[in-house]
Amino acid sequence: MGRSVSYPSGAVVAFTVMEVEEEDDWDFEFEWLRDDLRERAARAFPSLDAHDGWRGREDRILMRNLFADFGVSVYGGLVAVWIAERDDGACWDAEWRTARSPRAQHWLEQIAKRFDRVFGDYDCIGRFSNGEAIYRKRGD
Repeated sequence: MGRSVSYPSGAVVAFTVMEVEEEDDWDFEFEWLRDDLRERAARAFPSLDAHDGWRGREDRILMRNLFADFGVSVYGGLVAVWIAERDDGACWDAEWRTARSPRAQHWLEQIAKRFDRVFGDYDCIGRFSNGEAIYRKRGD
């Protein structure tokens, strides 16, 4: 059974690729990608602060703000850059004082198009029943 790159449920997601010519360069290239994504996200969305964490086993959190986690997931050379409503304990603990989720969803809706322009190089054009997906490079 095939599969595609992971990203959190409900995330705003953009796709790109990570090209690694030599297997020994994978860690270096991934570190460069993380740093580049953090810099671009900080410029595009100044409310994001550096954060290092995980959502599950495959989705790496790079930054966050009051409402959302910004992160990256990689499978093969395919990269999902995503931003999703926070779901951590600190966020849940604050929820009883204020309805944060509707504000988070509103913020994500506001930034979705800009997020896609900043990070998206490929479009997911379909999925097979086995979970594999087909992507098309933008501008082709």
